[in-house]
Amino acid sequence: MTEWAYPLAESLLAEPLPRRWKHSLGVAERARTIAPILGPDAELMEAAAVLHDIGYSPDLANTGFHPLDGARYLRDIANADERVVHLVAHHSCAWMEAEARGLRDELEVEFSREHPDLNDALCYCDMNTTPDGTPTNPVDRVSEIAGRYGPDSLIGRFIRRAEPEILASTARVLWRLASEERQPM
Repeated sequence: MTEWAYPLAESLLAEPLPRRWKHSLGVAERARTIAPILGPDAELMEAAAVLHDIGYSPDLANTGFHPLDGARYLRDIANADERVVHLVAHHSCAWMEAEARGLRDELEVEFSREHPDLNDALCYCDMNTTPDGTPTNPVDRVSEIAGRYGPDSLIGRFIRRAEPEILASTARVLWRLASEERQPM
């Protein structure tokens, strides 16, 4: 799955949006670091991680809501695995931004959510990666997003509204990682 996902994401992001491509590579790297808690879904998560922001590509941007645009492309054009499509559609509290944009019904009718542990994992990976692809923490990431877009922008308001759930998702992943480390060999 990843052998297909990386070249696709690169073809859509690397040239028009090199910083977004670096971010996507960093998110995929975070996915590899949490592979022990993902089990057989590790490759699925890495594929979703590298593809999660393809909806920003100028070639795909239709609604202006990148989770929906990316998921529609993956479903309708790329014939992607349904679970990857659903993870991309709902990554990082997308439903809250969809609601702010008047697109929540479209998002939820077209794309069901994956298992909560997988949604948490993708949010963790995204919110622990800077725009340049380096590791960060979710508090700084939320502040960076709010600062980049402005506190009164749609994205600024959305990300602050989503912050408690982002922090809770990250905490749940960290708890699972800590539990995995405590398991006897």
